[in-house]
Amino acid sequence: MKKLITAFVSLSIGIAGATAQTDMTDINPVNPDDAIVELKTSMGDITVELYNDTPLHRDNFLKLVGEGFYDGVLFHRVIDQFMVQTGDPDSKNAGEGQRLGSGNPGYTIAAEIEYPVHYHKYGALAAARTGDAYNPERRSSGSQFYIVTGRTMTERQVESMDLKRKNQQMEQVFQQLAMQHRDSIQAMQKAGNHDGLESLRLQLIKETEEIVKPADLPDRLKKDYVEKGGTPHLDGQYTVFGEVLKGMDVVEKIQKVATDEADRPKEDIRIVSAKVIKK
Repeated sequence: MKKLITAFVSLSIGIAGATAQTDMTDINPVNPDDAIVELKTSMGDITVELYNDTPLHRDNFLKLVGEGFYDGVLFHRVIDQFMVQTGDPDSKNAGEGQRLGSGNPGYTIAAEIEYPVHYHKYGALAAARTGDAYNPERRSSGSQFYIVTGRTMTERQVESMDLKRKNQQMEQVFQQLAMQHRDSIQAMQKAGNHDGLESLRLQLIKETEEIVKPADLPDRLKKDYVEKGGTPHLDGQYTVFGEVLKGMDVVEKIQKVATDEADRPKEDIRIVSAKVIKK
């Protein structure tokens, strides 16, 4: 926290409300009754599990599968050692070289970010979304999703990345609290009241620490990132709502295909059909 904020500058506006961290010492295993969906792709079958504790995303995904929404969509964004993305309805009849990624069913879904219960491990199923600048509530796309591949890393790299995430969260909360005192801050700055500014800064740091309450990473999470890999820099920012049960060999094949400058595969790869195996 000593290096968190050194002065009241560039105060942010429109940041989503701050919330306390999930207790990292008590993480429940995946519910054995979670729904299961099979995705038949032009490169093989992928079976995914949908978490019950992200019910908005689970129910929306099951609804779209039941409607045949995903039948025929392309994997329109593929990045080796990162992820494969699909779910854009505009991709079904897309021409060669057409830029994709903006299509949706006409709605978004409220974020259900359950970190660290769910995280961007190898094989995680997560919802795509627009960036924070236009989407401070981090609402998910109504249909687009990605499957994580990522890469393995050392335990030190995982801890370093998590420390960066914590610092960013604490700075965000600090700036939000500072906005509530904007008029006082500006008045003290104008009057050259450095003691008053420092006193308020220390007060807001204390309030930030009480809200965020950083905790150590659970061993399970570190083990997954070290042994299996993933993309931990996305944790806490996107909703992870499921994981691959079978077919990561297919995902591996998809991530290795040749792509254009927009990360679209040069040869189309489709979800031929999707069906609910178990609700």
